[in-house]
Amino acid sequence: MAKSDHKRHSAKHKIDRRLGVNLWGRPKSPVNAREYGPGQHGQRRKKPTDFGVQLMAKQKLKGYYGNIGEKQFKKYYQAAARGKGDTGQNLIGILECRLDAILYRSKMVPTVFAARQIINHGHVMLNGKRCNIASVMLKPGDEIALKEKTKTIPAVLDAIASVERDVPEYVEANHDKFSAKFIRIPTLDEVPYPVQMEPNLVVEYYSR
Repeated sequence: MAKSDHKRHSAKHKIDRRLGVNLWGRPKSPVNAREYGPGQHGQRRKKPTDFGVQLMAKQKLKGYYGNIGEKQFKKYYQAAARGKGDTGQNLIGILECRLDAILYRSKMVPTVFAARQIINHGHVMLNGKRCNIASVMLKPGDEIALKEKTKTIPAVLDAIASVERDVPEYVEANHDKFSAKFIRIPTLDEVPYPVQMEPNLVVEYYSR
């Protein structure tokens, strides 16, 4: 395993262990064997406070999208709160509009971490133009594609061939052309999270 791959796997496993959930539904997650946190005090169980439950909901959502920084995540919440309708639903919609999220949903990369790396290295085209910003927000109708040299990367080919997950209905993927189209902003129940996400608790956390 390459050093960068090992670091990404370690990061994912660390987040899984800390949160006590198999956040991405991966078969090799350490939580599959031990459902407690890391360290000598990881097996202690105590009833979480309301704040603790809200914090955990926020950490799960942040972690799932590649451990988004607190400053950026709070901006997403503020934008969701300004929007019409349910703030929690709005937040999910915003997160799913990120370029790295849509690349991951298209099943052309194995993880959201891999999506971010491939984007950062300039391997992704957005509407025909090179884009190396993983957090750029897509609009319905936007199209993404992998550059020619990226189409031979083993991780990309393995992701496309994988049966671990499916492409959701709000993304139209063409794996023969290594491209995808963002169809529409999804609702919470359309997003294929392997674990239960509770954006309403995230709203409560920031509304304190």
